[in-house]
Amino acid sequence: MSLGDERETSGGYGGTGQTRTRLPESSGDVYGGARRGGRSSSRSLVTVVGVVVLLIAAIAFANRGGDDSASPSGDENQPNSSTTAASGTRPVDGKSAGIPGGFARDEQGAQSAAANYSVALGSADMFTTARRHEIVDMVYAPAVAAKRQADLDSAYASEKFLANIGLGEDGAAPAGQTFISRVIPVGTKATSFSTGAATVEVWYTSLFGLSGEGSTNPVAESWYTTTYELKWVGNDWKVTDFQQKDGPVPVGRDQRASTADDMTKAVEEYGGFTYAR
Repeated sequence: MSLGDERETSGGYGGTGQTRTRLPESSGDVYGGARRGGRSSSRSLVTVVGVVVLLIAAIAFANRGGDDSASPSGDENQPNSSTTAASGTRPVDGKSAGIPGGFARDEQGAQSAAANYSVALGSADMFTTARRHEIVDMVYAPAVAAKRQADLDSAYASEKFLANIGLGEDGAAPAGQTFISRVIPVGTKATSFSTGAATVEVWYTSLFGLSGEGSTNPVAESWYTTTYELKWVGNDWKVTDFQQKDGPVPVGRDQRASTADDMTKAVEEYGGFTYAR
């Protein structure tokens, strides 16, 4: 039996049992029988091309967010890449009093400074007089640091304030408990900028409370946005004023709260970061 008149009887088309006869090519090509499967090959080719086209379309759709060009049918509420992406620029090379300093005199530097200053001002160190003075002197501009220092001393030394959060008169946690106050920036936004002044918003979540058996003020999560007024003073960005507001607050997940021991261990073992825009 030649390739040309090979008969296939195993099921035919679609299992109908029909018999298909392959006729010889008029050109006499010895591979004519193999080429006779053109219809099947065409179908396979169409399928492959269709899949490739779909993949290309999917990739283009996924990458559309990186296109800064305006689209009349696009969602104006979607942030572009320049708004949310990290700059990739190293913020600073060193620290002073344990706080990053020496930020660049540009918009990214101002945002990085605001994020790191938020962490310092929201830390448990602010409840210790000596350490609080170091932080304020480092973060605030000299022209306002002294007044801010007095205001903060008055607030943090208040027995009523300390009692409300479960701390002693010296700002220490009760025996067997650990005081936790940490700020974790989520993002920053410069609402105004010049080489001498900047206004930066920092959106962050905070952990605050006492972990340990018998705590009457367990560690809880809160969300805030603080707007910092910054000035370029002495080769760095310094805070001159700030305003705080609640939120934006995401919907909480239905997760089981950790034990006091787990929370204490996590805070003691997991260090913080130097934040960069």
